[in-house]
Amino acid sequence: MILTSKNNPLIKETASLKDKKGRKELGLFLVEGRKMAVECQKSNFTVERVFVAESYTGENPFSEERTVCVSDDVFRFLSDEKTPQGILCRVRIPDTTLLAPKGRCLLLDGVADPGNMGTILRTANAAGYDRVYLTNDCADPFSPKSVRASMSGVFFTEICRGDRAEILSLMDGFPIVIADMGGVDVFSFEPPKAFALVIGNEANGVSDEVKKASAHVVKIPMRSTQESLNAAVSAGIIMYVLQKGQVE
Repeated sequence: MILTSKNNPLIKETASLKDKKGRKELGLFLVEGRKMAVECQKSNFTVERVFVAESYTGENPFSEERTVCVSDDVFRFLSDEKTPQGILCRVRIPDTTLLAPKGRCLLLDGVADPGNMGTILRTANAAGYDRVYLTNDCADPFSPKSVRASMSGVFFTEICRGDRAEILSLMDGFPIVIADMGGVDVFSFEPPKAFALVIGNEANGVSDEVKKASAHVVKIPMRSTQESLNAAVSAGIIMYVLQKGQVE
């Protein structure tokens, strides 16, 4: 059976997941593309339903029981891609219970751009930062753009989202290292064994509340002709410098 109507309740509900309101109401998000679907299957995420376009001939790593075939026109309606690949998953958003920090972790303090969010999650996974804390004013890590930019990083990092004060309360006594141009050269900085690296908002930087709780401030040295770097680029550089090449 091939679903051909955009007004089908399942289709309309699934399309709503492209918006934050729909994701919040249903507790689901979208994962699109063959490679991302395969990576999602390898994770602990729960794939509730899989949609494949009628013309799709690629790999489907999921069972027929969970697979819904739709017309190409309906698939374009579901897709957030300019050139849809023909496979898309409805995935359960995992529990985001706040947990105490351990090891090397990240605190994203108001990172607002979904592309930056996804790229930071991608690099965090690659560099061995297993837990990422998000303040409530951060971009949604489960938006299509963030998921796409994360290149599967969203599946393999533990995302904890909450109120800024609540996160800082959990980190009381835990070393916090913020990225700010008023800090010391990150290349000469000796980090503690365990710490939380803070990346601030693209326009306003780290909030005063988090600054007051920080133990260390580091910066990336730059030529005088360049004022700053993109938040995701800065995060990537500092993550790798601070873990001293020890990817776990």
